[in-house]
Amino acid sequence: MKEEKINDKENVIGSNIRRIRVEKGMGQTELVRELQLRKIAITRETLVKIEGGRQHIKLDQLRAIRDILKVPYEDLLQ
Repeated sequence: MKEEKINDKENVIGSNIRRIRVEKGMGQTELVRELQLRKIAITRETLVKIEGGRQHIKLDQLRAIRDILKVPYEDLLQ
């Protein structure tokens, strides 16, 4: 089954997560580990899909990523 990419206008969150994560020197595996320690159900594959615009993010994932990256929602949503 072919995955469809989410419209770029809809993928601001995924691309912002990737940009901020890289700016903070954090790898995908490290972010996923931190999320799993907070009992957030996510795999590295899921994070890759979110950042690449192939999967929508869940609210609990967004909230935890915001906390781990120590940024306000505005930085993730703009």
